Amino acid sequence: MIGELYERALERRDGLEVEVEDGAGRRSPLPVGEWMSLRPGDAGLLDRCDGPTLDVGSGPGRLTVALTERGLLALGIDVAPSAVALTVAAGGLALVRDVYGRVPGAGIWTTVLLADGNIGIGGDPSALLGRAFDLLAPGRGRVLVEVLEPGTRSRAGRLRLRTGRIVGGWFPWAWVSADDVIGLAAAHGAEVTEVWEEAGRWFASLSR
Repeated sequence: MIGELYERALERRDGLEVEVEDGAGRRSPLPVGEWMSLRPGDAGLLDRCDGPTLDVGSGPGRLTVALTERGLLALGIDVAPSAVALTVAAGGLALVRDVYGRVPGAGIWTTVLLADGNIGIGGDPSALLGRAFDLLAPGRGRVLVEVLEPGTRSRAGRLRLRTGRIVGGWFPWAWVSADDVIGLAAAHGAEVTEVWEEAGRWFASLSR
């Protein structure tokens, strides 16, 4: 989620109500409230984080902060300065970074998190997984991914944010089913070691 509307929604200025619109014109509220504090299903994800953890697309930092409070080294990266500021204010470590740019600690992370559907960042899940594996410690790391439930269809498309008469630019996004994450992992010489469901959310652990 990129742009001024995302920043303003995070800051909750002027009671702003931001919606996400897809290429077919379907709209839904931007779930900023869900990102501000721990959600049902987060516990199992956090329990599987081991060692230094990189939270990609960390948003306001609820997972980064929770991991820090557990005594783990955790870094959140997000393209939105407001998201990073919220994380730091809550006691987490976060930087304004694009995952495809220079990321501190490349090769030392033992867990990379792609929660809240962030496998969709950039609209190319295979490329993002490849980048995530490049950031991991060789031979001993894993990527934890939130996916769609089995039986759903993986797809790619475009999204934009809007509120009232203000409309943001289109950006690419993707959605990956639990059924298809095995093939994505295999394309990078990795395997899915676990798929689990908690509180109606689905996750997968990938290692190589």
